[in-house]
Amino acid sequence: MVLTPYQAKLRAEKYCAYQDRCHQEVKQKLREWGIRESVADDILVDLISDGFLDEERFARSFARGKFRIKKWGRIKITNELRKRNISAACIKCGLSEIEEEEYINTARYLIERRRETHKGESLFELKTYLYGKGYERDVIEEALK
Repeated sequence: MVLTPYQAKLRAEKYCAYQDRCHQEVKQKLREWGIRESVADDILVDLISDGFLDEERFARSFARGKFRIKKWGRIKITNELRKRNISAACIKCGLSEIEEEEYINTARYLIERRRETHKGESLFELKTYLYGKGYERDVIEEALK
């Protein structure tokens, strides 16, 4: 079934209302629905002007969610936002959602949990785990104190 531009716009509004999306995700979804590039661009403009799409809001909710749910560090969050073509200013706003004290406490929690589940793991392996989660070296050192 081929969607008309009006149907595609309504469907895209539903898609964006369900959860915050970035421009790239919506554009990809419109492509999957078979919408031409020029029509997709018009729909994106409408979604932005109607408040369905907001990259700063997306960056904030993405950073909050990945930090609180998946316990990701700032480096990993930044890299994932860059993959989605989010601007540096929006990334900075998104990272501002993470409180410094909560950030260090989360790193400490990850260390404690890792030590419980991987007894006898070396300090190097523990640091490697936290680097993989996207935490910075100074935060890891602070959390290990």
